[in-house]
Amino acid sequence: MERPKLPGNKAEKLITFIYYKDLQKGIDFYEKTLGFPMEIDQGWCKIYRISEAGYVGVVDETRGMHKSHPVKPVQICLRVPDVDAFYSYCREIGVDELSEMFESQELKIKAFVFNDPEGYQIEIQQAIP
Repeated sequence: MERPKLPGNKAEKLITFIYYKDLQKGIDFYEKTLGFPMEIDQGWCKIYRISEAGYVGVVDETRGMHKSHPVKPVQICLRVPDVDAFYSYCREIGVDELSEMFESQELKIKAFVFNDPEGYQIEIQQAIP
């Protein structure tokens, strides 16, 4: 059986949905603290543009398809052009569980991680030669 092809062989957007006990904390963090523009406002779900086609949807767990859970097996990873500047900003604002900067020659990245208010881990990375 042949797989159906997506129109144009690509999706328009990739949205990762994360579930919050306190939706306002997610709104404040992604919109105000990190400065991502809200692209779609569905009331109980706010979808923020992270890159040209990458989005994160912050969902009120009481209305979404899933519930928030203490174990967060999802990491949101952002590739940025200046990881040092982003790290300085995160130190300045005091994000939760901020790691030290690290490099991986195997993965060819310089990166750090921290947690958002619901406990989802965010990795910020930059490619290295």
